[in-house]
Amino acid sequence: MQPRLAYRDVRHASEALCAGLAVEDYVAQSMPDASPLKWHLAHTSWFFETFVLAARPGYKPYDARWGYLFNSYYDAVGARWDRPQRGLLTRPTVEEVLRYRADVDARMDGVDEPAAIIELGLHHEQQHQELMLTDLKHLFALNPLEPVYRAAPAADEPRASALEWLHVPESIRELGHAGGGFAFDNEGPRHRALVPAFRFATRLVTAGEYAAFIADRGYQRPELWLSDGWATVQREGWQAPLYWRNDGGDGDAGDFTVFTLAGRRPIFSHEPVVHVSFYEADAYARWAGARLPTEAEWETAALAGGARELFGVGWQWTQSAYAPYPGYRTPAGALGEYNGKFMCNQLVLRGSSSVTPAGHARPTYRNFFPPQARWQFTSIRLADDT
Repeated sequence: MQPRLAYRDVRHASEALCAGLAVEDYVAQSMPDASPLKWHLAHTSWFFETFVLAARPGYKPYDARWGYLFNSYYDAVGARWDRPQRGLLTRPTVEEVLRYRADVDARMDGVDEPAAIIELGLHHEQQHQELMLTDLKHLFALNPLEPVYRAAPAADEPRASALEWLHVPESIRELGHAGGGFAFDNEGPRHRALVPAFRFATRLVTAGEYAAFIADRGYQRPELWLSDGWATVQREGWQAPLYWRNDGGDGDAGDFTVFTLAGRRPIFSHEPVVHVSFYEADAYARWAGARLPTEAEWETAALAGGARELFGVGWQWTQSAYAPYPGYRTPAGALGEYNGKFMCNQLVLRGSSSVTPAGHARPTYRNFFPPQARWQFTSIRLADDT
């Protein structure tokens, strides 16, 4: 696709996600890790203004004060408004933010350089499109009225195949992005790694299987949990995945309903379970007599073929700490803060989710979140030693 067409399509897609929403839906912030829709729309415009337009001769900012409001985490660019308080920014208004977007788009018309930064900015905005939906879902779920984002077409309950295992022999693998298309800096450099033999589940863990873990008192058995995970369960009072509700019963799948972007509905036993933390995924794997894969195992198995539900369902937790690949160097300048500075206290997820934009589903993509996070569409893939 031509760069200008790609720019137009990505920018329009962000605004299309907001179609049909009330202005009040744009401004609320449900928790410190989430952001208001208005902030997402402004921040993605700030990115292009700051890293593309501001470098052009004679450029005058739309409003010099807004950099403080809509900078996310780029310390090299300057100070910023505190993230947990983004919901307090009633001004600028939604209308003003949309005018800001239109102004940035008008100034970007005909701008093709620097091409690499523009391309990064488009992929950055697509990441925010996914966050817009995850944040909005969390916001709506906290409302007792449980608003519906968009109605889903009627569908039959899915049927899951039997869980089988791929047996992957030991090998020395070439891992990481090999070139030919866009990739984030943390997907490289390509490197060799010894991957011992392992087994890899052919599909994701289902809601019915996870309900069996709940019914077997999985949330009340400390021997299944990492210490930090058990402390989190006790502190947060977790008893089921995020958005699940027990409507009365002993904990079978049929006793639960789940809140979705299309409203609340019964749990489907054969659908993959989503919105679980790393702690929950790890505890379930121990209960099932297995473990979570490493990211090297996940990438190896994904490229080997035979596994299902790798993409488009839920991000899959791995047991790998988010760390640099051998030979990785943080890029120079403010954009070097994009990925490298977060390589601490996070775990890698692989695959993609049902709200991930097209083009972000590839075997080398390294998503990362802290182990307690579960408002993202996160799921469970089992692995084991052979």
